[in-house]
Amino acid sequence: MKLHIAVLPGDGIGPEVIAQAVKVLKAIAMEFGHIFTFEYGLIGGVAISKTGVALPNETINLCKNADTVLFGAIGEHKYNFDPTAKVRPEQGLLNLRKELDLFANIRPVVAYEDLLEKSSLKKKFIKDADIVIYRELTSGIYFGEKTLSDDGNTASDICRYTRFEIERISHLAFKAARSRKRKITLVDKANVLESSRLWRKVILELAPQYPDVTLDFLYIDNAAKQLVVNPRQFDVILTENMFGDILSEEASVIVGSIGLLASASLGQKYSMFEPIHGAYSKATDKGIANPIASILSAAMLLEHFGLLEEAALVRRAIDKSLNLHITTPDLNTKYDNISTSKVGDFIEDFINNPEETNLNFTNIHLGQSTII
Repeated sequence: MKLHIAVLPGDGIGPEVIAQAVKVLKAIAMEFGHIFTFEYGLIGGVAISKTGVALPNETINLCKNADTVLFGAIGEHKYNFDPTAKVRPEQGLLNLRKELDLFANIRPVVAYEDLLEKSSLKKKFIKDADIVIYRELTSGIYFGEKTLSDDGNTASDICRYTRFEIERISHLAFKAARSRKRKITLVDKANVLESSRLWRKVILELAPQYPDVTLDFLYIDNAAKQLVVNPRQFDVILTENMFGDILSEEASVIVGSIGLLASASLGQKYSMFEPIHGAYSKATDKGIANPIASILSAAMLLEHFGLLEEAALVRRAIDKSLNLHITTPDLNTKYDNISTSKVGDFIEDFINNPEETNLNFTNIHLGQSTII
């Protein structure tokens, strides 16, 4: 298969983790005889520094002309303390989602057996947890009308949804549930929000088309609690933009690190794959950023294009790296010299040599290899 992939490393640790995802995709292409080409573009803070805007037209055109997009991270620390900034890095990502109409964000949350002890939650509660969050991505409060009074003392953000926007992601969630445990939980705040009441109305009207799927409802505050109290009760979580953003970040405690959570953002025509973590500017260029979420996003990219065997091999490589503690410091207490690039090297080597012994892999990637 030939794929032309637009690569947007972005800010902070984005370039470091994306480099490992590209490394893995190149290994897959070589191993399976595919042709993957990569073209790079600017977005976020780095784009503001070089062009004055967070999303240059060149980047939009690059993404629209590519087969798919691989995205890193966005945001710069200096903007966190400047609420008056008119141009912000995050605008680049929001505008790109809107330009490509990437309305469905899919975020899997899986409790890895080898990492159950890394979670701050009790092992008995998270073991076998397997959730996927379907987050509406191009509407809601993030995209609603924003106002600021002339004196700067009153502000508002409108949360707006249409039936069409709710229906199109809901159908995707229902179909996904059919291939899983056949349960959807709609998370909203319908007791106080009119937009949430519209979500409930539309979902209840759609549900009879999927009689084999059980439909449940939780308010966002209760859902946030239940996600840590009993995550195994969930299968598919369906929710609006801001709630989905918050819940998926919270879900990182289940897997032990936000550096393990990948996502796919899909529209009718375009697609983008990205880790859910931010730019983590304090860790930039220190070699401690976990690249696994970015590499898992690459696996989701492969699955999206029907390359299931290839994606499965990437996931096997990740499982092996976790099993052998070939991970960055956020998860690793056994070794102290595993960098971002070494994790990528390990996964790349596994793809090229999946039958090698655990011992050889461990020795090689700890810099202890010998001629034997």
